[in-house]
Amino acid sequence: MSMFENLIHTKNEKTFLLLLFSYRNMCNHGSYFLAGNASLCGLTANNFFRKILNIRKAAIISALPMAVIPFISTVAVYDAFLRYPLFSGELDCQVCAVVRGGLIGAVVGGLYPIFMAVPVNGSLAARYSSSPLPGRENLLRFWLSVSQPVFRKMRFGVLIQVLTGVFLATKHHGIYVKVLERMKTSRDPEELQA
Repeated sequence: MSMFENLIHTKNEKTFLLLLFSYRNMCNHGSYFLAGNASLCGLTANNFFRKILNIRKAAIISALPMAVIPFISTVAVYDAFLRYPLFSGELDCQVCAVVRGGLIGAVVGGLYPIFMAVPVNGSLAARYSSSPLPGRENLLRFWLSVSQPVFRKMRFGVLIQVLTGVFLATKHHGIYVKVLERMKTSRDPEELQA
């Protein structure tokens, strides 16, 4: 290999490494942004249920799990079902990645924190007797009527989560494609023939 070919090969490796370094932050920490939004959705839903059920006590006790659990679960699900399959080569389709990102954002990042706020605040309302809770025969109807205004108010938050999931999945797939292109162009033609 001549000195010129060695320089070209080294230059391709440097651009490949620069590409990796420039997108490393997005690849490693993009799911934290989605998880932070999930925590905000959880705290907002918790606040709405607290107001509806007139719960004045135990604000930190109900806010802590509503912020931490959606954050951890969103990061874990996003990494397990989108990021790792994408960068390991199991998920190659852009549409599949975008749909997965949107579904993870909607279900785990938006709806899961809202559904989780129901038992947390229901148990606090029963414990502190802040609002009259019905008997077992009207329990489902009661929680549906209490949850409807919260779901109506949280539509925008769920939409933001869907759009954030789609955006992150699109960016991750774009990074994956760029890395694959750089890997194909940085190989030596003599290595491919051998």
